Amino acid sequence: MEGEWVSSSSSSSEFEEDIENVAAAVIIQERRCRKWVHDINLKREESGEFHTLFKQLEEDPQRFHMYFRMNKEEFEFIHNQIKEKTQKENTQFRIAVNTREKLAVCLRFLATGNSFRSLGFSFRLGFSTVREIVITVCDAIWEKFQPIVMPEPTEQFWKNSAARFKEQWNFPNCIAAIDGKHVNIQCPINAGSAFYNYKGNHSIVLLALVDADYKFITIDVGSYGRNSDGCVFANSRFGKKLECNALNVPQNAPLVENGEPQPHIIVGDEAFPLKKYLLRPYGRHHLDGDETKKIFNYRLSRARNVVENAFGILTARWRIFRRYMEVQPNIVDRIVLASCCLHNMLCKDNMFEPDVQALSLPTCALRNLDHLRRNNTRESFQVRENFKEYFNSLGSVPWQLNVVRRGRSQN
Repeated sequence: MEGEWVSSSSSSSEFEEDIENVAAAVIIQERRCRKWVHDINLKREESGEFHTLFKQLEEDPQRFHMYFRMNKEEFEFIHNQIKEKTQKENTQFRIAVNTREKLAVCLRFLATGNSFRSLGFSFRLGFSTVREIVITVCDAIWEKFQPIVMPEPTEQFWKNSAARFKEQWNFPNCIAAIDGKHVNIQCPINAGSAFYNYKGNHSIVLLALVDADYKFITIDVGSYGRNSDGCVFANSRFGKKLECNALNVPQNAPLVENGEPQPHIIVGDEAFPLKKYLLRPYGRHHLDGDETKKIFNYRLSRARNVVENAFGILTARWRIFRRYMEVQPNIVDRIVLASCCLHNMLCKDNMFEPDVQALSLPTCALRNLDHLRRNNTRESFQVRENFKEYFNSLGSVPWQLNVVRRGRSQN
């Protein structure tokens, strides 16, 4: 028995050694099977979407615009500005993806919202390569163009914005409209309920100040979806600056000649608090059949609609905002920042120029959110009353009473 035991032990040791050798051989074989570039991707220059389609699109400006959401001149301008930040050196293992193709991949991702894997198959690129390209190009766009298209507002900038609001939307002393947009995302890893919003989706919040021409003046991106617009505004950088009067807002100016000076204000919906510099509508249960208050609500909503329209244009151009973004929140932030930069650059494009007359009426019902009102001072209420009196006297427009009474424009 002893001999048998010793013999059994020796056999077991040999068996374990054989198992280790087999495992090592499998690992070596797996490493040999791994490829730096997949066979499908080796044919990128013959079969890839960029190399087969781009030259044909260049010959058809309309389809080029449909594909990239911009014309050829705009594409080349953006490419020339960011190519140094997106370029990589060729190595003995692989030839780097050229910068023009990188921009095409990123724009196509924004324009369609397709997954990295789907774009990888189309462009004959590795899935992780597509992900890296999108992040790199978005970072380069934000870094290069943010100081140009969304600079820190100056006093003269606010004055020009107020003049445009008065000219375009009949609302004097208004410097911007504010609202928040939920950008839907896939539930992040270990996120709990932080990103879960009242619509039943996971999201981050894009809070924006918009001028009279649908451009983003400044944005705040990345707040948890569970937070209200008022909460996001209070914690945002530009919200704190407005509260401290540190955003170069001009001095009070009269609404009419020789009138009492009134503050320059931002217009928002009922989700925001009433402040000297931020006007919100009267609550529904405070109207009491008062047509003057209803007229004020209509005039404010008419001006505030520019921010809703800006979000609509952003979503129409970059359809990534119509889908759930299947990336982590920190990457979503970078995608949103780059998209807003591109929006400001392209918002003068005639194919996306909104019809001012068609957008002159409010498109959404007012919500009863008066419970969010806080820190309202007597002065804030008085500012709103002053604007209400102006809209019902010297600042009235011919069609406002018909709109309030019948709910449709008669102009």
